[in-house]
Amino acid sequence: MALIVVLSVMNGFQKEIRARMLGASPHLEVVADGGRLHDWPAVLDEVAQHPQVPAAAPYVAGQGMLSFGQSVQGVMVRGIDPARESAITELADKMKTGALGDLRGGEFAIVLGTDLARALGVLVGDKVMLITPQGQITPAGMMPRLKQFRVAGIFEIGMAPYDNSLALIHLNDAQKLFQLGDAVTGISAKLRDIDLAPRIAHEL
Repeated sequence: MALIVVLSVMNGFQKEIRARMLGASPHLEVVADGGRLHDWPAVLDEVAQHPQVPAAAPYVAGQGMLSFGQSVQGVMVRGIDPARESAITELADKMKTGALGDLRGGEFAIVLGTDLARALGVLVGDKVMLITPQGQITPAGMMPRLKQFRVAGIFEIGMAPYDNSLALIHLNDAQKLFQLGDAVTGISAKLRDIDLAPRIAHEL
């Protein structure tokens, strides 16, 4: 009986962790060498046409620091298309306040994980400063890029790697922030069967 109970608990724990991770992350990513995918619309179409891919979307990924008052936190910044992201991950269903659709290009809004928002001491509507290493050369040397963002929402996945370090912004704002022009970092995709990911990646 003890063995059955332990195995049941472990299997349930594994299933829960797997569901949470896959709910916040795409099943497959197509990434360009050097992190700049310029012809991404053609790549997006090719990925989306695969019979095992029901949804695909472009994304921008980068690192930065968020500052609010005296608090500073390192973050993973992910630029997304909110309409397409809802078909790939469950982030839209994990919002505690606000909505993923509140991220609109040109408005420089940001959505934070619960632990990250708590560490910074921010609420929806507050203004935070996002600092990125992609700086500008000045007479005083290389200066980091700074941009003010409005907190538009807070999400909770239930896993520390996401809740305390992930920040979401609109794809267009991320392209401007990281000076990518029309390029993106890559294409994210959802698969009908996650166990086929290695084979599908090889085919693509």
